[in-house]
Amino acid sequence: MAATSAATFSIGSTFSLGTKVSQLPQSKPLSVRFNSQNTLATFSGLKAAIFVKCESESSFLGKESSAALRGAAAPKAQKSSQRSQYHLNPQASYKVAILGAAGGIGQPLALLVKMSPLISALHIYDIANVNGVAADLSHCNTPSQVLGFTGSSELPNSLKGVDVVVIPAGVPRKPGMTRDDLFSINANIVKTLVEAVADNCPDAFIHIISNPVNSTLPIAAEVLKQKGVYDPKKLFGVTTLDVVRANTFVAQKKNLKLIDVDVPVVGGHAGITILPLLSKTRPPVSFNDEEVQELTLRIQNAGTEVVEAKEGAGSATLSMAYAAARFVESSLRALDGDADVYECSFVQSDLTELPFFASRVKLGRKGVEAIISSDLQGLTEYEQKALEALKPELKASIEKGIAFAQKQPVTT
Repeated sequence: MAATSAATFSIGSTFSLGTKVSQLPQSKPLSVRFNSQNTLATFSGLKAAIFVKCESESSFLGKESSAALRGAAAPKAQKSSQRSQYHLNPQASYKVAILGAAGGIGQPLALLVKMSPLISALHIYDIANVNGVAADLSHCNTPSQVLGFTGSSELPNSLKGVDVVVIPAGVPRKPGMTRDDLFSINANIVKTLVEAVADNCPDAFIHIISNPVNSTLPIAAEVLKQKGVYDPKKLFGVTTLDVVRANTFVAQKKNLKLIDVDVPVVGGHAGITILPLLSKTRPPVSFNDEEVQELTLRIQNAGTEVVEAKEGAGSATLSMAYAAARFVESSLRALDGDADVYECSFVQSDLTELPFFASRVKLGRKGVEAIISSDLQGLTEYEQKALEALKPELKASIEKGIAFAQKQPVTT
C-alpha cells in the first residue's frame, strides 16, 4: 500500500495517511489523522513507535449527538466542547478472543476485528474447522498475530491474557424459529464458555452475542457470580445490530445522510423488547404515527426479515458481524483511553425495575462508566406504552436465564 493511499482499519472510521481520506459512510466513531511526515509503507507499519493525535467523536455518532451524550453523563463538562482528544499509541497492544470463530458470524467478525491496529493478538476458537480460518486470516497484513484453537482442551489457552472476549458461538436461527427456540442449545454453550472465561481471563470485557441475548447475558452473569469474579461493568449483551438497523432504516426513510443519523434503541434484543426511541433521533426529525409504527415494527422484526430472505440458508450473519466489530472497536478505544465512547448495550442496569436493560452507556477503561438515563426521559406516548409493554416479556426472558444458571452448578 502506498504511503499516500487510504487505509481503513475499523468499522465506520475515517482514517487518513498523508493527504487522502477514506470514509465508510455508515457511521463515524473515530477520526485518526497521522500528522507525522514519516510514511507508512504497509498497514502493519502502524507498529511504528510514534504517537498519533486523535480527534474523536462519540462512537458512531455525529457532533450533535456526541455533545448531548457528554452533557448527560457529565453535566459539569463544558458544553461547548464538541470533541475530545487523546493520544493513541499505534503500537498494537490488546488481545481479543472470538469464541465460535468458524461460524457464520465468527468468520466475518474475525476478519473485521483483524483490521484493527490496536490488536496485537487475535485468538480464534471453535470446536472444529478453525485452523483453516486462522491460516486464511494470518495472511492479512495487519498488526495482529492470529492463533487458532480447537476443542475444549485448547479453550483455556485461547483465553490466557485476553482483554476482550467475544462470544458468537451457538446455532443460528432458521425459518419459523424464535430466539427463545435457540435457548436449550445456546444456553449450555454460553455457560461452558463463560466458565472458561472466568477461570482464565476474569478481568476481560465479555461481549455476549449468542441468542437469545435476553437470557444468555443473565446466564453469563450468574456463572461469573458463582465463580466469584462477576464485574457488571465488564459484561455486555451486544445489541448494536438494533442500533445499526435503526440508523439505516431511518436514514433511508427520511433521506438523511446516514453518517449523521443516530437512533438509541433500548429494552432487550428480541421482538417487542427492542424499542427504538425514534423521538430521540439525531439529527432531530419528525415522524407521523404511521411512520413510527412502520419503522418500529421493521426494526423489531429485521432479524426475521433476513432469515426469511435467506430461505433457510442462515440468519443475519454479516450485519451481526459488522455490528459486533463496531462494539469491539468501541471497547478497544475505551480501553486505550478514549474518554468519549458511547454505545447501546444490554447490561446490568437500574434504569428500570428489571435487573438488566439495554440503553446507552459510556465506556471507559474499566467498562461501563455511566448509564445514560436521559434517553428514557420525555418519551412519546407511543414509546412509553411500548416500554411498559416490553417489560413482562423481557423480565420472563431474564428470569429464564437466571433459573437455568442456578440449576446448573458451575464446574470447578
